[in-house]
Amino acid sequence: MVLKVRQPGGDWELLAVGVPGDREVDEKRLAAALDPAEYALLDDADFAKHRFLAKGYIGPKALLANGVRYLVDPRVVDGTSWITGADEPGKHVVGLVAGRDFVADGTIEAAEVRDGDPSPDGAGPLVSARGIEIGHIFQLGRKYTDAFAADVLGEDGKPVRLTMGSYGIGVSRLVAVIAEQHHDELGLRWPSSVSPFDAHVVIANKDDAARAGAAELADELWTGWASRCCSTTGRPHPG
Repeated sequence: MVLKVRQPGGDWELLAVGVPGDREVDEKRLAAALDPAEYALLDDADFAKHRFLAKGYIGPKALLANGVRYLVDPRVVDGTSWITGADEPGKHVVGLVAGRDFVADGTIEAAEVRDGDPSPDGAGPLVSARGIEIGHIFQLGRKYTDAFAADVLGEDGKPVRLTMGSYGIGVSRLVAVIAEQHHDELGLRWPSSVSPFDAHVVIANKDDAARAGAAELADELWTGWASRCCSTTGRPHPG
């Protein structure tokens, strides 16, 4: 994949990322690896400007010959043999050896992750599993502060552009998680650890007798709960 990158306050430059043919570039990993630089895929105008890029058949030779920074997946190690584009439409090179026929400028973790890949901490192979996102942390960088020219005064009294982050836990998501994990044929079953009430008395009509009965029942429940609380904890309930 060939793209263009730009450091904050800099100009656009070409960058090539090489990954094995059975992998795709994961754009989230790519963005994290390039941060704080921004990137964009090439458009037709970029290919017209850089004639040495044979769209669909780009190889290391033309990249390195034209000074394009070339980063490869860590699996592309010296001595391994690859099939690459030959920098001509419809042509490929077979048996191009890393370290002998081309030398990359470095490595980048930007390829998709699969089951069986070694874990970063060396604890064993990765296994994918379903999860529930209840919160998030996003590094926003200066994307929005640049757009709104949001500055503060630094220690030297001069304007400094803010760097933003977004951090949050979704309260409504937490309720959805509980509903997903704790329910039966009648609906939601609140676990006692997070249930808002032990019992909820609902008056289903406007009948005065029903209201009086509900109030009496609520008082009895409250008295019974408070006495149980005192007997088990040795102190009265503050309510």
